[in-house]
Amino acid sequence: MPIILELAVLLYLFSFLLLGAHAHPRVHIGGTTVTGRNLGEAGVHFFGGLPFAEPPVGDLRFRSPVLKTHLDGPVFNATEYGPACLQPPGPLAGTLGISEDCLTINIHRPAGVKYGEKLPVLLWTYGGAFTLGTSSIFNGSTLVSHSIQRGTPVVYVNFNYRLGPFGFPAGKEAEDRRELNLGVEDVMAALKWVHANIDAFGGDKDKITIFGQSSGAISIGLLYFNQEFEQLVRGAILESGSANSNSAFSASDREDRWQDFVGAIPSCSSIAASGNVFPCLQNASETEIATAYSAVLAEVVDTTQFFAPLLDGVEGVWPDIPSRLYEQGRFAKIPFMAGTNLDEGTFLAEFARQPGINEPILKAALVGLVSPPLDEAQLDNTADTLLDLYPDIPELGSPYNTGGELFDLPSTYKRVSSILGDVAFEAPRRQWMDVASRHGVKSYGYLFTQPQPLVEPDVGVEHGSEIAFVYGNPLDPSPSARRLSNMMMDYWISFTVNLHPNDSKGSRRPVWPRYTRSSKVLLQLHGENTTVIPDTYREEQISFAIDNSISTRR
Repeated sequence: MPIILELAVLLYLFSFLLLGAHAHPRVHIGGTTVTGRNLGEAGVHFFGGLPFAEPPVGDLRFRSPVLKTHLDGPVFNATEYGPACLQPPGPLAGTLGISEDCLTINIHRPAGVKYGEKLPVLLWTYGGAFTLGTSSIFNGSTLVSHSIQRGTPVVYVNFNYRLGPFGFPAGKEAEDRRELNLGVEDVMAALKWVHANIDAFGGDKDKITIFGQSSGAISIGLLYFNQEFEQLVRGAILESGSANSNSAFSASDREDRWQDFVGAIPSCSSIAASGNVFPCLQNASETEIATAYSAVLAEVVDTTQFFAPLLDGVEGVWPDIPSRLYEQGRFAKIPFMAGTNLDEGTFLAEFARQPGINEPILKAALVGLVSPPLDEAQLDNTADTLLDLYPDIPELGSPYNTGGELFDLPSTYKRVSSILGDVAFEAPRRQWMDVASRHGVKSYGYLFTQPQPLVEPDVGVEHGSEIAFVYGNPLDPSPSARRLSNMMMDYWISFTVNLHPNDSKGSRRPVWPRYTRSSKVLLQLHGENTTVIPDTYREEQISFAIDNSISTRR
């Protein structure tokens, strides 16, 4: 370890030891003393459950967040996370309860840091198809501890945003009231709270890198279309998600789905088609709405776009189909890292596990994902060509590199996994990086290919596999996995600190080249073979998806 780096580490550890007698670290926000937790050997302080907006209940239900940058009262107990936002019960909801009053923020910081020290900030936005997820299951202490050890300390922040109908109301009434994409607006509100208060925790509001996975990354991609975003962050990391991973629909396109949801709420069901249900919904009980939410989701096959962002006009979060905005150069010029996992589509192909899915059924399913179409004939032709480009040959399908193995599943499964993974993740990522490079935006791309020995082999290196590696806690205890996790933490932290992943601190790792018009390359993230690869895999198929992105509403 270089002498300067060693001294920096020792100084932070010494500061931590000096503070060790204080079991409960404290900061001040305005006139409020905030009490957190000392995480002991990690050398990290935790502050959780801090409200960043007024509770979105009653008259504030289904409305834009009301930013709250101060705290009420002289003291605030921030020793625990807040509850998850309302969602169906499950592991992604965590164990701390579920509540509509959930807009809270959490901070992990180096134990020795002081007010105004201005450390770079890494801010996480969780995924979960806009219907599931909570900040409490993403513990940033290992990341912060690792940043201290490598001599580049950072502050880690995460938060909750509204989900399902609470975050993403649909239908004509929501459109008329301009109450769409509330969950994405929650992300903006959290960023504004950080700008107002992060100095109290030793962070720098001018050095924020926002990162997220799946729907969290999609939200970040959408925020690139908002001018204010450039004033709130200086960098972004998009893991398995881009602005056009989801198809772009108007709120009116989802009127029937919204009526199905309202119809499942006993006190409002009789007026579900009236076009004036918001007052009723704002008076309905939390239990009523949460029960209807779970019931509606249980009846649908594709939950990934049932409640999701919708087009909301030039003054909204999502002004137009991303491909159109890309070509017009209408996006923030913020440096970013972006990547995908080898087998992104396996989690989307659940329906193809069933036997008897023939060509007509498969085509109807593909068309249904993009209905109502912008151009029915064009979408029909696009679906036909996609089926030609992705033949029913198991050796070509996903999970990749598994040859003709079918895992006792229909061969259609591997075919559908390949199609949906490319259309929803690979093509959007490649298109975004190509457009950004043409506009001179600095970016770095990756493909995560690390084998996952502890999961079922039929899902491969599936969607979400990289998260545990970024957080320094891979389930696989092998040296290969541990080595890759350390490298990935170093790459992510280096980008947060320097806006490039190659600061040479921490683990020995390959140089990650910038993605440019003349050198379209990715870093393959693999514990035994982290190396630079050309961004050309399945070039014909992915190029077709990009060229026809408008027909698939992307």
